[in-house]
Amino acid sequence: MAGGLAVGGIAVAIAYLADLAQHIFRTMHAAYWWSPLIVTPLGLGLAAWSTRRYAPNAAGSGIPQVIAAHQIDTQSIRQSLVSIPTAVFKVVLLMFGLLCGASAGREGPTIQVGAATMFALGRLEPHRQPGLLLAGSAAGVAAAFNAPLAGIIFGIEEMSRSFEIRTSGLILGTVIAAGLTSLALVGDYAYFGSTLATLPIGRDWIAVPLAGVVCGLAGGVFSRIVIEVSRGLPGKVGALIKRYPIAFAVLCGLLIVLCAMAGQVDIYGTGYEEARAVLRGEQTSAAFAPLKLITTALTMVSGIPGGLFSPSLSVGAGIGRNIAPLIPHVPVAVLGVLCMAAYLTGVVQAPITSFVIVSEMTENHALIVPIMLTALIANSASKMICPESVYHALSKKFLPTSQTPAIVNAAGTR
Repeated sequence: MAGGLAVGGIAVAIAYLADLAQHIFRTMHAAYWWSPLIVTPLGLGLAAWSTRRYAPNAAGSGIPQVIAAHQIDTQSIRQSLVSIPTAVFKVVLLMFGLLCGASAGREGPTIQVGAATMFALGRLEPHRQPGLLLAGSAAGVAAAFNAPLAGIIFGIEEMSRSFEIRTSGLILGTVIAAGLTSLALVGDYAYFGSTLATLPIGRDWIAVPLAGVVCGLAGGVFSRIVIEVSRGLPGKVGALIKRYPIAFAVLCGLLIVLCAMAGQVDIYGTGYEEARAVLRGEQTSAAFAPLKLITTALTMVSGIPGGLFSPSLSVGAGIGRNIAPLIPHVPVAVLGVLCMAAYLTGVVQAPITSFVIVSEMTENHALIVPIMLTALIANSASKMICPESVYHALSKKFLPTSQTPAIVNAAGTR
């Protein structure tokens, strides 16, 4: 319970700091249109250097590190992945990345920080630490999205890939404490606001397979890109990236700015406002979804800390806006909700977590069944492009070599 209270407070603080960092960047961009050309490449380069120099285990979303820590038996290695210093660097470098215009979310880092908090509190009871890591991860999701059910499901489906009776009460108690803290500090709210759109049974249901297939394939492509670059590209390109990682991060930052300028669209930060606009039925740019997908991939492969959840949800909403002309009789808001769940599923291949998160974040109970079906279709479509979950694939590089095969078998990946 004490850990849950702490994680809830930390999640609220991270959310506030992330919003502040994005506001500062947008204010600077509005005053000096050319500033991202300097700030974003140099900022990503400095963030990548700082991460490699001071906190290599803080890179990326943080979820792969927690998955690896949950599976590792060696205490010293586990501690290096979810230590308090790593969590502090994670928050600082995430805010710096958002301050420089990186296309990243705060939820993945919040999960790693939540796991580190619970791990620190449980150091006197090593036998309980795997369960505490799951509880901290679940609490991080619950507090970040104000979605307690999604937090519980995430801890079971994505982090442990199993239901353990002995940890269920621990996860539930921690999520309750984190949720109560979030409610006390910011009140009850729906992350994307309430949507009342419905999908009557009939011809409108063509939106379900369409959204599932398109978004599932897109999410699979994204994950495949991130995994392949993380493992190392073949040939001279891969050798150059490995030899000059900081220069590669600078190049990623420059490409992000060029994408924004080419599409004349705001693809920096989490993408929250663009997703909200789609769900409100407002007119948005057709270039947003593909460019946001590209820039989020560039942020991820650059090696700086940053999460996937919020950018993935915004990409999904953008895809919903883009396929709306194909089925004009279906409201854009409905397509936005379906595609958010479908694309997130395509990326993380956790369909239950995805549909629960989107359902809680939009407070739309009328679309629960269509969202579930869309997520299942997207999961199958994604596996055609990327056979393994991006988080579990990335977690392997944090595992001891002798332990990697066992984890692969346990996760059911190929």
